[in-house]
Amino acid sequence: MTIQINTDKNLSVHKTFKAELDSLLSEELSRFSEHITRLEVHLSDENGNKQGLNDKQCIIEARLEGRQPIAVTDKANDYELAVSGAIKKLKTSLDTIVGKLKHH
Repeated sequence: MTIQINTDKNLSVHKTFKAELDSLLSEELSRFSEHITRLEVHLSDENGNKQGLNDKQCIIEARLEGRQPIAVTDKANDYELAVSGAIKKLKTSLDTIVGKLKHH
């Protein structure tokens, strides 16, 4: 499972945060790893330097073997919350998809 982190111009991800993100995604999504070929994480700050509520956005796109990619989005006050919210949504979607695969 390849993990790619993308950011907008308002954010640069330092190595420590990227490593934390990689291990969090690998750990949280490990039971789906045989189905996921690639994860693309897009982090952005909708307000740039201005403060705002729920202006941090995380989009996770999961590319699944032999299926259409799925994408989930979550917004929060900080990146950690946005990432964990997006992971939670992705796990729910993957549960549904993988569940259907097992019944066919």
